Amino acid sequence: MSYWIVFFSGFFAATFLPIYSEAVYLYYLSKGSDPYLLTLFASIGNTLGSVVNYFIGLKGMEYVAKRVELKWLRKAQELFKKWGGWSLLLSWMPVIGDPITFIAGVFRYDFKKFLILVFIAKLGRYTFLALSYFKIVNTTLFSSAG
Repeated sequence: MSYWIVFFSGFFAATFLPIYSEAVYLYYLSKGSDPYLLTLFASIGNTLGSVVNYFIGLKGMEYVAKRVELKWLRKAQELFKKWGGWSLLLSWMPVIGDPITFIAGVFRYDFKKFLILVFIAKLGRYTFLALSYFKIVNTTLFSSAG
């Protein structure tokens, strides 16, 4: 059950909804869920949430411009114009990541490349969280044992 909760938490966090999946992910990591499965479910869910942004972007800028702060859309557009698809590697970032995936849809960026780059970014995000968590836990365990 924890894997599906993390999946949907990641999914909704990648959309324009103000939801953050990191706390949910770390909670289930601390409860002993398999870190590999947890990371996979979170990454896939978060990637699919970005796919929603991409397809909304295909509908056009006007649709979301009414719902999202224009400064973030403009920043994402500048990044995408400058770096192209490589900017999707920043899709893991809070605040700017969701607009970048949306702009990729607006610009009709190749969907297969989009999927690969976004998945790499999302997988990297949750892998970093897991490694950081285990580093902190192990440091805390060893320092309190001594």
